[in-house]
Amino acid sequence: MVRTLVKKAVAGCEEYVNPWKIPTFDLNGPLCFYMVTKEHVTFGFMRGAMLRDPGKLLEGTGKYLRHVKLRSATDVRRSEVRALLEQAAELNRKEPVTGTKVQMKQSRAAATRKRGRRGTTPD
Repeated sequence: MVRTLVKKAVAGCEEYVNPWKIPTFDLNGPLCFYMVTKEHVTFGFMRGAMLRDPGKLLEGTGKYLRHVKLRSATDVRRSEVRALLEQAAELNRKEPVTGTKVQMKQSRAAATRKRGRRGTTPD
């Protein structure tokens, strides 16, 4: 249900599994992620500390990261959860960020260019 929420609420986001095997969504940089446990689904926001949270749903004390614990389908459908997601997406649209996925893409591209040069340029 979390995947569906993100796909419907944030047009153009890209889904991937990060290096730590966590399903993650990207929109101009890392946006959010989810992790399934027996008790709940942790729905995290990479820049959660910057989000307005009038419903006091966000948990966490890190510099940037905040999360919501979703314990039921009703929790996933709460308007406050969707509002947090839309806010996070708007923040990424206005102020793109770099992060793991962006850096991995840049590193891969640089490595490919470097290998290409080595293959065509004599030492």
